[in-house]
Amino acid sequence: MGKTYRPEWTPKGAGEEYASRVMPGQDEKSAPQTRPGAGKSRRAFSAEEYIRGVLAGDRPMLARAITIIESNSEAHFELGQEIVRGILPHTGASVRVGITGAPGAGKSTFIEALGNRLCDGGHRVAVLAVDPSSTISKGSIMGDKTRMEQLSRRTAAFIRPSPSGGTLGGVTRKSRETLLLCEAAGFDTIIVETVGVGQSETAVRQMTDFFMVLVITGAGDELQGIKKGVIETADVIAVNKADGDNRASVLRTRAEYEQVLHYLRPATKGWTPRALACSALTGEGVMELWGVVEQYIARMKETGQFTSRRQEQAWSWVIQMTDEHFRNKLYSGAGVREQLELTRRQVLDGRVSAARAAQELIAALEKGLKN
Repeated sequence: MGKTYRPEWTPKGAGEEYASRVMPGQDEKSAPQTRPGAGKSRRAFSAEEYIRGVLAGDRPMLARAITIIESNSEAHFELGQEIVRGILPHTGASVRVGITGAPGAGKSTFIEALGNRLCDGGHRVAVLAVDPSSTISKGSIMGDKTRMEQLSRRTAAFIRPSPSGGTLGGVTRKSRETLLLCEAAGFDTIIVETVGVGQSETAVRQMTDFFMVLVITGAGDELQGIKKGVIETADVIAVNKADGDNRASVLRTRAEYEQVLHYLRPATKGWTPRALACSALTGEGVMELWGVVEQYIARMKETGQFTSRRQEQAWSWVIQMTDEHFRNKLYSGAGVREQLELTRRQVLDGRVSAARAAQELIAALEKGLKN
């Protein structure tokens, strides 16, 4: 039934959560009839079983349902949508927080510090941590569980690392549906950690209620180009690593960001973004930042913006999925695929200009639409 392995870095006294099992493979024909990762002898679960398991807070079943959502199989897509439809009436009760920041800002350390304190306070926390995928191998290190060692062992926490698949900002339709599954499973706080390279943080805004940008002092001018666009979407800026000899520098940086925010248009109407200092290492300022999140949510609910934003996000989601569907349909047509390959060869060989190539592809797409 497969062999179980434990990595060398497994913490002393850790349970099965750090074990991995290598299962027998399955052929293409049997894949749609079994759950992802299972051998042929494993029974397939129905949508109703997945729904019942998720609503009951069954963590293994939640993980399997997310795997169905993340699968690229057409059969799994239909099953995944059936699961989402079943759990949809039980979603929407959580607080959704997006956290981003440049690599090295300490996002995972901060999230673990915050998550542990929220669990101590009776919250149930789900972390959707998106790892950047390699453009060469399409693989991902998926190291968030190792970086959040303590939080990953909490029964009130659920950490789901997922590869970004090259999507800008690391947020995809699958991430949105994973968020809904976690809400249905009873997690009242959903934290979405993004790749944090400033390419498409608006995607995070469209799936969360509150957006936090984590920054550090002394990053240098090389980051200034990506900072402005990200900061304009922030509801709060957290200057991390305010500890030891770095504390004074962090406090100066916090004051500088506070001044910058006065000249930027707020990302949320009726809310003035703030800059705060914190230390994920010592825990200083972490819960003060959470207090800001609670103030924000309370104010948005008072003004009705909380509900209206959720509604706008849902409609935006529909439009994005519709665009994705038709784009896939357009490019999957036999005639279009042939034209794509032909045009590609012509462009690479220098026989056709980019503008002319685009015209030929558009003509092929229009022909496909008529057919």
